[in-house]
Amino acid sequence: MLDTIIIFSFIIAGAGIGYYSIELLPVEVQEQVTNLEALRLVTAAFAAIIGGVIGLSFQTTYRRIEAQVREMPVDVLLTRAIGLVIGLLVANLMLAPLFLLPIPKDFAFIKPLVAVLGSVISAFSGISLADTHGRAFLRLINPQPVETMLLEGTLKPAATKILDTSCIIDGRIETLLETGFLEGQILVPQFVLQELQQVADATKDQKRVRGRRGLEILNRIKTAQPERITINSADYEDILTVDAKLVRLAQEINATLLTNDYNLSKVATVQKVPVLNINDLVHAVRPSYLPGDSIDLKILKEGKEPTQGIGYLQDGTMVVVEEGSSYVGGEIRVVVTSALQTSAGRMIFAKPQASALA
Repeated sequence: MLDTIIIFSFIIAGAGIGYYSIELLPVEVQEQVTNLEALRLVTAAFAAIIGGVIGLSFQTTYRRIEAQVREMPVDVLLTRAIGLVIGLLVANLMLAPLFLLPIPKDFAFIKPLVAVLGSVISAFSGISLADTHGRAFLRLINPQPVETMLLEGTLKPAATKILDTSCIIDGRIETLLETGFLEGQILVPQFVLQELQQVADATKDQKRVRGRRGLEILNRIKTAQPERITINSADYEDILTVDAKLVRLAQEINATLLTNDYNLSKVATVQKVPVLNINDLVHAVRPSYLPGDSIDLKILKEGKEPTQGIGYLQDGTMVVVEEGSSYVGGEIRVVVTSALQTSAGRMIFAKPQASALA
């Protein structure tokens, strides 16, 4: 609807200009025309066609500008609008003395011409300055944008995580990254890669398998998330052990150490290095079973008592099933009766559901 109004407005304006433009002709020329009304209609028709073309071009340009404005960020739109207003105000203030100057009537057209040109130039200059210094201007209005808040500590970016050798070989880091719960850049020091290679080249089969597994896991993580994994070339020749190098690197770049090595966690904590221990995470998210909860469990072996059966949950928790020795090798549903936390881990006691309901 708006497009039609724009085009018709230009057509009507063109027709009106063409119709009344005959009055601008000298009187001698008008007297030579035999049918002045027919000439008015002809000029109005031609002017209406020209007005329609101009209106179509204006409508196309308007829609293109509208699309650009819709896609423009709010901060850019705001600063450009302010720059435009300031440019026009400056133009009016600077051009005001021009209208007070005595100019001959023959050159009176200079005043509006200079006013229009000055306003256009000042307006474009204001927009250009807004594009260049817009962000600084917004800081004057809002002195705490996101970047400032990050620098001042109001908001804190995700810390870089440094992987140690044991964490890579363990393999759970791959699943943890896939879930998206671990934020920030993941950094693998060059000396950790060297230690992985030494483990992979070991003479003992078990150690060699662990090293190769670690390299394969690291390659899969690097392939799956190349933008997050960074290999850091930092090294410390004056430090002999890899654990000490990890602590030093974490201190220098204010990073968090990601490991499942208990001793390394304690040493890093003493030196005030943030540590994320995967084993602690596993213990924290381990499901908590209360008396009366049901579990589907496979009985693997007999317990210490003749009637007991032993099974294990997926996280390795031992479940002692009273009257479960007769179900060894089979899978049954048991009901939790109690749970015990020991220094070696957690232990759950249960009974077969049939016995518990009896």
